[in-house]
Amino acid sequence: MSADLAAGLTEFLTRTWGTPTRVDELEYLSAGARRRNVGFTARIEGERARKLVATLVPAAVQIMSVEDEAAVRELARTHGVAVPAVVAVCADPAVVGEPFLISDHVTGETVPRKVLRLIAAAGNAETVAYEWGEAMGRLHAIDPAAAPRTVPSAGTDPAAALLAAAEADVRVLLGDRPVFALGLRWLEHRLPGPPSRITLLHTDLRNGNIIVAADGLRAVLDWEGAQRCGDPMRDVAWPALRMWRFGADEREFGGFADRASFLHGYHAAGGDFDLDRFRWWKVMGTLAWGVGLAAQAAAHGDGSVRDIVMAASGRRVSEIEWDLLMQIRPEVKV
Repeated sequence: MSADLAAGLTEFLTRTWGTPTRVDELEYLSAGARRRNVGFTARIEGERARKLVATLVPAAVQIMSVEDEAAVRELARTHGVAVPAVVAVCADPAVVGEPFLISDHVTGETVPRKVLRLIAAAGNAETVAYEWGEAMGRLHAIDPAAAPRTVPSAGTDPAAALLAAAEADVRVLLGDRPVFALGLRWLEHRLPGPPSRITLLHTDLRNGNIIVAADGLRAVLDWEGAQRCGDPMRDVAWPALRMWRFGADEREFGGFADRASFLHGYHAAGGDFDLDRFRWWKVMGTLAWGVGLAAQAAAHGDGSVRDIVMAASGRRVSEIEWDLLMQIRPEVKV
């Protein structure tokens, strides 16, 4: 990995910057089911060394182009959302074997359980929650028309569109699981109408996609699923799901924050909270994640994406069934 990747990045950055550059000190920062982040040092002739991160995006699992992802990130950053600055983008897989983005390195913790330990030690849960909600509120305040037209859009009725897609996916992937059929009926009977406001979305702004330090939230990561137009309550509900609490179930947002702390920041940045839509999107998000896990396991099984992370996803579908039942039970407190 190190020699070929370092050589490819060295050649690319030298050509991009027009200055001799040497890349070294490569280190894998994360290895997810879809993307890999590699930290490295770029030593630019006549300048100070720079700590950077290359996000490698296999073409087989690209949700959007790396150019569009970079554009959305920079749009968010210019509107006050904490996002690592994009340094360069390469869509040519021949350079290092797959398309990639290069960003400034931001110091902090990203691994969810380590984030929880850091926050507990620093005693900064309310600060991080406020800044997290504020970041989302600033994102939702951006005019969606400013995003590239090629960025996916959920349309004018995002809930109905996603429910229709979920129904089709459940038939194919989870047709023998009655809990998912029950969840679909619950969602159908409570389907909200089109939202009064359509916004730019991140769609995965949860614990695990944020960088946290002792002084608070440092950055929002992983913009590959951004949508140009969507229901803002989809974004707000997603980080509140139980699977993103990492064992600290009593704290709704990320396992370290209550709803009030998050919404304090969200409202301060102009966000408008709708409890009924929030609850619907929590159930929809839970069901959709179960479908996503089943799809990942199927991709490994059929050979399209051979990866142990994808394979292991299938065993978690039963956990999602429990979460769905807890979400839709009549006495549930939202």
